[in-house]
Parts: sequence; structure tokens; C-alpha cells
Amino acid sequence: MKQLVFILSLLLSLSLHSQTENDKKEIKSIIKTIAEGWKERDVAKTTKHYDDKVDWTNAFGDRMQSKADLKTLLTEIYSLDFVMKGKSESQYKDINFLTPEIAIVRSKTVVKGQEWGDGTAMKDRHNHHLMVFQKKDKEWKVISHLISQAWIKK
Repeated sequence: MKQLVFILSLLLSLSLHSQTENDKKEIKSIIKTIAEGWKERDVAKTTKHYDDKVDWTNAFGDRMQSKADLKTLLTEIYSLDFVMKGKSESQYKDINFLTPEIAIVRSKTVVKGQEWGDGTAMKDRHNHHLMVFQKKDKEWKVISHLISQAWIKK
């Protein structure tokens, strides 16, 4: 009986680990799609995996509380060449599961070459992202995305 309980526990553990790895791959793929959408200035691609009621705040404090509002803001941002001049480089992504249906993602990107509205060069931007994913109907959706910025400390 003890062996049976041990074997069942082991199988359950392996199954959960496998599911977690599959979920991590899916979440990483979503993050990649969002980044590609940004690079391509493609609002539909960028927002494809955001929930309709997403709570999204950028590094400048612009807060959107729906996918529709986020699409409107991104359309404006994507039209600004001085903003889109910057090239983003991902530094890390940490994915942690609070439950099988909730994941927290912390990541950092460094944006180089962005300009201010007057055309002057901006220092490299160190953007930190905190994203909350929820699995809804077997599909991961971003329900919250907070972007903060820190300049290099001396």
C-alpha cells in the first residue's frame, strides 16, 4: 500500500512538473509575441493575449483598464517615431506560479536609442515589468501589466 501511495505521488508530481513546464513555454511564447508586436508596431499582435479587462500601466504612469483603451494608447505610441526608435533588449524573465491558473512574471528590458519628443537622446531606459497571467478556458491571458523604469544608479 505504501508503495502504491508513493508511486501515485511520484506520478502526480511528474505530471504537475510537466504541466508547469508546458505553461512556462506557453507564457514565454506570449511574451515573445507581445515583444514582436511592439517591434512591428502591430497593435493587434501586441494585445492579442491581453484580457479584455486588463489593468496596464506604463513607465510614465499611463493606466489603461481595458484592452480597448490599451489599443487606443498603443496606436498613438506606435505613431511616434521618437519613441519607437529605441531598441529593446530582454535581460531576464522569472516565471512563478501562485496557483495552476495564476502566474507572475518579472522581467527586465533595456531600451537603447530612444529619443525625447524634441529629438534629444534619452539615456538607456531600464524597464522592469510585472505581469500577472491567468489561465482562462485553457488559455493564458495577461490580466495585469505594470511597467516601471529605473535609471542607472551611481
